[in-house]
Amino acid sequence: MYNRLYSPWRYPYIVSEHPKGCILCIEPDNDDDRLVVHRTINCFVIINLYPYNNGHIMVVPVRHIANLSDLSRDESMDIFSNLTLSEQVIKKNYKPDGINIGINLGKAAGAGIDEHLHIHLVPRWSGDANYMTSVADTRVIPESFENAFQNLKKTFKEFTR
Repeated sequence: MYNRLYSPWRYPYIVSEHPKGCILCIEPDNDDDRLVVHRTINCFVIINLYPYNNGHIMVVPVRHIANLSDLSRDESMDIFSNLTLSEQVIKKNYKPDGINIGINLGKAAGAGIDEHLHIHLVPRWSGDANYMTSVADTRVIPESFENAFQNLKKTFKEFTR
């Protein structure tokens, strides 16, 4: 028998009409409006607007590409460096029991945005899938986006000084 992870709260996003153009192609002057908490030359870290848990962030290459194999060596190194940094920031801010890190390449693999590569970091706590998710198809995210944005941005700055 297989274990299954259901995420019905994501379905409205998957079937909704999406804006034209890539929502992950973000110019630096829109960083605060788009919840970008950290940026380097080749990538940025953004809060996921449809989070699985508090602190769900994504590391995204600046360049509009869909596959890992499209990354240059410099982009790969920058992205991995930011994954490592993001792990530290999540641990400091949220003190999780673990972190899921994942990449979905293509719609069939679960990518909601398949045309622009992005890597998810999802903090996890023992027992974090509660009855609301199971019974009411609802995720309880007790932290506001504004609070998460301020705290994460501040911690990224602390770690990169």
